[in-house]
Formats: sequence, structure tokens, C-alpha cells
Amino acid sequence: MTSNPLVRVLLFALAPALLAVAGGTLAAFRPPGPKLRSFLQHFAAGVVFSVVGVELLPDILRVHAPAQVVIGFSLGVLTMLGIRSLGRKLEGEAPAGEPKKAGEVAPESATGDDPAPPESGERRPAALIFAVGVDVLVDGLLVGIGFAAGAKEGAMLTAALSVELLSLGLATSATLRKNGAPRGRTVATIGGLAVLILIGAALGATLLRGLSDKSMEVVLSFGLAALMFLVTEELLVEAHEEPETPLSTAMFFVGFLAFLIVGMVA
Repeated sequence: MTSNPLVRVLLFALAPALLAVAGGTLAAFRPPGPKLRSFLQHFAAGVVFSVVGVELLPDILRVHAPAQVVIGFSLGVLTMLGIRSLGRKLEGEAPAGEPKKAGEVAPESATGDDPAPPESGERRPAALIFAVGVDVLVDGLLVGIGFAAGAKEGAMLTAALSVELLSLGLATSATLRKNGAPRGRTVATIGGLAVLILIGAALGATLLRGLSDKSMEVVLSFGLAALMFLVTEELLVEAHEEPETPLSTAMFFVGFLAFLIVGMVA
């Protein structure tokens, strides 16, 4: 492994970027069913929650700086609320109508390549891409934050976000196809969004290098809030759009336990 910190972070960030593209490509040709997406979102939520508890919280508690924690955590919550508010405002620009069920895909055309034109109530692709792009950029920044805390923390957080971005790539690609985007354009769009992961990771690795313990406490608390928001307000909310089953619920605990054990033995 290279000794250059920036190159090392970018190499790790390639994993979530490639998984986002893989998920987007798969969904462009064979959209996943809502049950599979719910299973994956439950699993990803458990994984991220485990990394928060096993890796980030001990580092935050070690420094014991309550004021910095309050500042960083508050900034993280406000940032994520702002991103969600912006996304909803952009989605509100779409024509009024009855929205389709999440994951539903429009019928294919006679050529088998392009789906039927989007119906009323669909999210505008430009608004969707912008909202997802901001979300992905923050995910990349979280990779940089993880490595600023330490090599193990960075690797674990990158693995957790890889699962989340695989799910995001699947969902975004399915939605774009549902809105009438051709397969080629859909895959290219997911590829462009994946580049934002690398940009966010590079920004995090560059801007956070050499911070003092107190400053790092603010950054880690920001990341803690962002990750908790990701689990409780995005992954689990979307996962619960599909009726719960014992198996789908169990996937959350499988993800949590898997990364708890990895964190203990790594």
C-alpha cells in the first residue's frame, strides 16, 4: 500500500465508487425488486450503525471535549437537514400527481432498450441527480473523515459506505429508468455520481490532515451525526416503504453483528 495519504484514501474510495456503478449498471438492465432493495437497505443500515458504535464513538469519547462534540454534532445535523430540505424542494418542482411505488419500473419499449415516457408525478431527473450528487459528495467526505481518525476507522467506514452506495446506485438507476432515461445514459450518470465520491474523499483527506485533537473532535462529531442521519432518516425510512418481514428486519442485525465482529478481530 502506498505511503501517500491522499493516494491511499483515493484507492480505498474506489471501492464504494465502483460498487455504486455496479449497482447502477445492474439496475439499468435488471431492476431489483422492492424486497431485495429493502433487505440491502436494512443490512447497510446495520453495517453503518455498527461502524458508528465500534469505531467512531470510542475515538470521540477518548478526547472528552463536550463543547467540540456539541458543535460538530449540531453542524452535522443541520447540514443533513439542509440537504434533505433542498432535495425535497427540488422534487416538489415535479408535476403533481400520484407517485409510483418505489422501485416500480415503467414498461420497456418494443426495442427493449428505452422505457415508456415518464408519467405525471415522477421525479424530475435533474432534481434527482442533483440531490443524489450532494448526498454522494457527503459520503465521500465521510470516507476522508474516517481516515483522518485512523487507518482502521477509515477502512471500516469505507466498507460500510460501500454497502450503502451499492444500494444507492441500485435505487437511483431504477428511478432514472422509471423516468424514461435510456440504459446508456443511466449508467453514465451513475458513473458521474461515483466520481463525486472520489472528490469528496480527496477533499476530506486534504482539508483534515494535521488537525489538532480538539478540531478532529468537531469533525468526528459531524461525521457521527451525518452517519446516524443516514441510518435513521434515509436507509431505514426507504427500507420500510416495503412491508416488514422477520427476514428483512433480521438483515439489520446481521449487518450490525458482522461488522461488530470484524471490528473486534481486525
